[in-house]
Amino acid sequence: MAKAIMIQGTMSNAGKSLLAAGLCRIFRQDGYRVAPFKSQNMALNSFITEDGLEMGRAQVMQAEAAGIAPDVRMNPILLKPTTETGSQVIVRGEVLGDMDARKYFAYKKSLMPLVLEAYNSLAAEYDIIVIEGAGSPAEINLKKDDIVNMGLAKAVGAPVLLAGDIDRGGVFAQLLGTQMLLEPEEQALLKGFIINKFRGDKTILDPGIAMLEERGGVPVVGVVPFMQLDIDDEDSLAPRLTQTNRPPAGKPVEIAVIRLPHLSNFTDFNVFSRIPEADLRYVSRPEALGNPDMVILPGTKNTMADLRWLFAGGMADAIDELRSQGCVIFGVCGGYQMLGRAISDPDRTEEGGHARGLGFLDTETVFSKEKRRTRVRGRITDLPGILRPLGGMEIEGYEIHMGRTTESRNKAGGGCFHKDLSARGAFAADSNCEGSNYMDSCRSDCFCRIQDHRTGIETPDGTAAGNIYGTYVHGIFDAPGIARRIVEVLAEHKGVTMNSSTENPQNNADETDYQAYKETQYDLLAETLRRHLDMKRIYEILEES
Repeated sequence: MAKAIMIQGTMSNAGKSLLAAGLCRIFRQDGYRVAPFKSQNMALNSFITEDGLEMGRAQVMQAEAAGIAPDVRMNPILLKPTTETGSQVIVRGEVLGDMDARKYFAYKKSLMPLVLEAYNSLAAEYDIIVIEGAGSPAEINLKKDDIVNMGLAKAVGAPVLLAGDIDRGGVFAQLLGTQMLLEPEEQALLKGFIINKFRGDKTILDPGIAMLEERGGVPVVGVVPFMQLDIDDEDSLAPRLTQTNRPPAGKPVEIAVIRLPHLSNFTDFNVFSRIPEADLRYVSRPEALGNPDMVILPGTKNTMADLRWLFAGGMADAIDELRSQGCVIFGVCGGYQMLGRAISDPDRTEEGGHARGLGFLDTETVFSKEKRRTRVRGRITDLPGILRPLGGMEIEGYEIHMGRTTESRNKAGGGCFHKDLSARGAFAADSNCEGSNYMDSCRSDCFCRIQDHRTGIETPDGTAAGNIYGTYVHGIFDAPGIARRIVEVLAEHKGVTMNSSTENPQNNADETDYQAYKETQYDLLAETLRRHLDMKRIYEILEES
């Protein structure tokens, strides 16, 4: 059986995921077979494995750092919030159902045998398991029947390193207060403190560290600096999501992602942040939208609620104004569903009922209880509009949705139509459609043709009409060259010349090979942690498991 070590935190976003990923990388570099594990994850950022199962992206990122393929055993329970008090419960990669917080709290203890089965299965195949906790182990109201923090540590005999976030202040109180609220048998498992996200001269901390070790009776095994790394974030506390509505940075190409209330899989767009000429920013207020070159409607865990939010706050009108000016509008998954005429939910998958869409595409979406989960590869079709040069480019990604989108049953004839937002949902001819060429470019076509990894079945996906594009494929921008080519095309459309990646592939190797770029980031993470963690002591702690 593998040896184990567990990273817990004094709070959410204390840096557990990144520290666990860094240890996975270090152990791998040192010649060990290592795998990550988190029994229960709550996040809207999820991933589909090769066998069509759903898991949290944090463990996918950690698996990448460990040099292994993501496996649903690494995250046997995933909670995807759907409301303020309820979540979709995913067990072993498949949807169990929706539960409110109280119902799940009573139910979760029955999941412990499943958690241990997944853990023991991994432990039989690897040398080391790096376990990540969730939130804080000192949440008194959640300690009963705990399956993710000290309850799991006790069950598998894992020593614990507790990380505190000094960047948010009060780190000594965080660490000592958390320790104080643990039961004696839990305190016995606590083997080291980590002060995380430190900025400045470490020697200033020395008196505090001495006091911390004296009062806690536990060594400080590292003071880790605030790291500027480009590694996938897990949840809505990610800095790139909390810094919304900032003004444009003045770069050649501006891309605005709508910060939906139930935003999911925002890592789809991280690749644009690495392109120097592109300014990727998140926007939640219509007055902050400005005049971007492309607007992205991202995925969401509650399409109908977020669609209402678009209309109620004026964001729908702001996007429609940009559409009328020829701006590229791109929808992914839930964002693609919003672009159509209507959404129906007969089985109450979300909220039930019927909702009008933005009407930019002549499509309708119907929700059902069955979730489509699969990995796909394919090729972009001959597109209309500004993104026409993407035609023929290869893509790869995954689908994860509970809706089926088809051509509108109430298709209006006579060319290009869109939702007139001021006409209470009526459809009106688009005044921007002038001339036969534009009318032809507004004809609806599929965005790409994809092949299911498991079945080999090829199908059309998405819709393209004019400068409006939608697809169900997550990760589509990560395919080599796609994001860079989009930025080039947008720049060319506005008369800005860029250094083409197709002409100078060596100059843009990190942009066209996203996976190779991520490998450099994991290596940098490991290098930083080796300098600032007492790895000798950590290996000694590991031997105690």
